[in-house]
Amino acid sequence: MRPNPAWWLYYQFGGRLPARYRAWVLHDGTCRTWLLRVFVRGLVLVAPAAAVLFAGFLVFGHSLPLALGSIVLGLLVNVRYSLSYSVESVDRRLARHGYPPQYGSTVRREAYEAAHADETARYRAAYRPTDE
Repeated sequence: MRPNPAWWLYYQFGGRLPARYRAWVLHDGTCRTWLLRVFVRGLVLVAPAAAVLFAGFLVFGHSLPLALGSIVLGLLVNVRYSLSYSVESVDRRLARHGYPPQYGSTVRREAYEAAHADETARYRAAYRPTDE
C-alpha cells in the first residue's frame, strides 16, 4: 500500500511511517528505480529553501541572479550529498522501519545477481574454465 501525499511528504523529510507501509518502504529502497527516488528525495528537501529564496526575490526585490545562483548551488550541493550517501541513507531508512542493518543493499545485490546469473555463467565458462 502506497502512503497518501501527506505521509509521503513526512517520509521524505525523514519521518517514520506506520507499520502498514513497511512493505512500501522496502519497495522504495530496493526497487529498480531506488536511486532515482533518492534523487527526487534530495530535490524535495531543497524545495522549501528554494521557495524562500525565490519569494525573497519577488517580495523584497532582491537580485534575481543572486537568488537563482543560490538556488542552483543549493540544488547541486544537495544532489551531490544525497547521491554520495544514497546507499547508507536507504539502509538506515530501512533499519528505522524494522529491517535488519544493510538489508536494502543485500536485497538489491541479490536481485542483481539473479538478473545477471546468465551473464556470470557465460563469463565463468569463457574466462574461468577451471575454478581453483
